[in-house]
Amino acid sequence: MIKSILAKPYAKRITKRIYKWASNPEKTQQKVMLNLIATAKKTAFGKDHNFNKIKTYKDFKSNIPIRDYEALKHYVERVVAGESDILWKGKPLYFGKTSGTTSGTKYIPISKESIPMHIKGARNAVLMYINRKNNADFVNGKIIFLQGSPELTEKNGVKIGRLSGISAHHVPKYLQKNRLPSYETNCIEDWETKVEKIIDETINEDLRLIGGIPSWVQMYFERIVERTGKKVGDVFPNFKVFVYGGVNYEPYRKKFENLIGRKVDSVELYPASEGFIAFQDTDEIGMLLTLNAGIFYEFIPADEFFDENPTRISIADVKLEVNYVIILNTNAGLWGYNIGDTVEFISLKPHRIIVTGRIKHFISAFGEHVISKEVEESMRLTTNSINASVTEYTVAPKINVENGLPYHEWFVEFENEPEDLEQFSSILDKNLQEQNTYYFDLIQGKVLQSLKITKIKKGGFHDYMKSIGKLGGQNKIPRLSNDRKIADALGDFKI
Repeated sequence: MIKSILAKPYAKRITKRIYKWASNPEKTQQKVMLNLIATAKKTAFGKDHNFNKIKTYKDFKSNIPIRDYEALKHYVERVVAGESDILWKGKPLYFGKTSGTTSGTKYIPISKESIPMHIKGARNAVLMYINRKNNADFVNGKIIFLQGSPELTEKNGVKIGRLSGISAHHVPKYLQKNRLPSYETNCIEDWETKVEKIIDETINEDLRLIGGIPSWVQMYFERIVERTGKKVGDVFPNFKVFVYGGVNYEPYRKKFENLIGRKVDSVELYPASEGFIAFQDTDEIGMLLTLNAGIFYEFIPADEFFDENPTRISIADVKLEVNYVIILNTNAGLWGYNIGDTVEFISLKPHRIIVTGRIKHFISAFGEHVISKEVEESMRLTTNSINASVTEYTVAPKINVENGLPYHEWFVEFENEPEDLEQFSSILDKNLQEQNTYYFDLIQGKVLQSLKITKIKKGGFHDYMKSIGKLGGQNKIPRLSNDRKIADALGDFKI
């Protein structure tokens, strides 16, 4: 009881502090930029990019180019090899291990300055929720975040793990007694075993806040319903708020409400290994951009991104209803860094964003971040290993599945169909698992079932493109999409 009483004035104080910096966006970001430059001036990157001459944002842009991981990789490799003062002062505390696009695993540096920002960002989201609801009852009960294993490996003195596992080591002390599951259970690698153990540890507890990626939490809820024969909301009558990040919750919301048996509040976070970018601060759509959290943001209009000299702006010049590629400069040493996400501002007072997708086509309905290259390479390897050839194909997520797990649906027009379509599908699925570690985790963890192929009739894609007025020229069927607009439109062209 005393926790909830104390939480409300604390939440009010923090909320006031947050809106103070949010109301001075340009000054806040200018301060962050100059601090980042001053701190990294003597690093290898700082010396290579004339940090000692950078005084203004104009100087910043002229000395620091936009890069993705591949272009920054030669610096990162030096950090991974154990060198100090390369991208940021000293050595990082951790490397966040993520799935790469062209070079397999990526190692994202996380510094002693950046890790507290991850924790503070999630904390601030919850405190602002308490303030606007004027209710902190959930802090008197138990909370759970479904996350990756907190067990870490080590390389040249730096610990390595997934962001969620790293964050588990930095949960504030005042939450430790309330937190579930146990450390031992969190370390279980096999997801099905882990879920059952989590249910064992939570089913008789007063669980009030639940967090995690929606696809993983959905599986936890489904298993609870199977085991108890009750709705999740009856098992946890005081369950009040669901905290999530990583993927769009809307496709899951209806399913969640059915599993829970009622509506619960939700709070969206925008965490990435590269930094904690934004969090939901109202009951409306959109997330407050964290302007004082050690990240200096830049934005490039998405439709100019592949131009030779695209417009590159700071927070001072962003506009509403423009799709921007978001660029990060961080207190872990990422500079001019393109994480591949696109965002749109829905408010400028204060600066709130929604995530609109990726700058390239992708599927991440379940947090897998599958991109075109991975899909194309998987198909190439499969058709090379089996006597088959393909005219055209596209991939979409199938989220709502009756009596089964969701999956990736591949719409394929064969020129030469394989003798054994099931074998072809199986090999294709294994190839995609090898291309993308997140997809591998979801398949092995029984969050997704293996992909399914839907055959398109000969000439079907041609007819589809003609039907939407995009036949010929530069028009191409997207290799993959994160919704089912194309998938649904292909219904008339299936065999």
